[in-house]
Amino acid sequence: MTTTAITDTALARAPEHPAVLDSPPHPALAVHDLAIRYGDREVLHGVSLEVAPGEVVGLIGESGSGKTSLARSVLGLVPTTRGTVAVDAHEVSGYTRARWRAFRRAGHAQYVFQDPLRSLDGRFTARDSVLEGARQTFPAAQATQHAEDALRTVGLARSLWDSRPAQLSGGQRQRVAIARALAVDPVLLVCDEPVSALDASSRIEVVRTIEAAARAGTGILLISHDLSSLGAIADRVLVLHDGGIVESGTAAEVLGAPRHPYTRRLIDAIPTLEGARAPRSPRHTSH
Repeated sequence: MTTTAITDTALARAPEHPAVLDSPPHPALAVHDLAIRYGDREVLHGVSLEVAPGEVVGLIGESGSGKTSLARSVLGLVPTTRGTVAVDAHEVSGYTRARWRAFRRAGHAQYVFQDPLRSLDGRFTARDSVLEGARQTFPAAQATQHAEDALRTVGLARSLWDSRPAQLSGGQRQRVAIARALAVDPVLLVCDEPVSALDASSRIEVVRTIEAAARAGTGILLISHDLSSLGAIADRVLVLHDGGIVESGTAAEVLGAPRHPYTRRLIDAIPTLEGARAPRSPRHTSH
């Protein structure tokens, strides 16, 4: 991949050492023994997880369990107290803010926020929003191609490419936000409650969009209260409680036959989970 937005060669997409022939790909995300503290309050402790390229890993837990803190720390938006974070084989835990911005612009990792209307500039058309992101990573001619490819990947009709956010539905706006993230060819995509503000039909659109991104090879960490959506697309599910992971496994194992009492309470509290009782088969072997 050609990059023009940064000059630091340490941020090149290739790992520092040549890959061994036929060796498995390195994880899109590897977190080990992560802890985060706000003042005297520890919000995460001993968290370890991996996301493989092309894998969707769901993260569930009640409000205040530490889900968003974990997501933001993975992208350098929250400082960590202990532990390591590696994205695309780069140890990023100690990066400065400037180095993190360059790292994200180089296409390693992207964040999709909960509210697409607030995350998109109302002055820009869908095409321009996606193109703006691609231009941070690619030369002009390549940026246009990457932006249009991303819009096709998320399934946004060409007739809507010149529409502004106010002219689009919630699901269409979230598709644009995901396309903007995909336009830089990220290895890792972190989606923080991407369907919680959407109606049922829009949720289906966005779930299909996220699944398309995974099929294209992007590793995805998906935070969601919508367990039906997770059951439909997640390969594995992690359960976060009081700042620690209390259960993990395939979507079928965690959502269909939970072992931890906390997970059982989460599932029993959501009457719409019936569609997730028989989750999809995973694309990857459980880690």
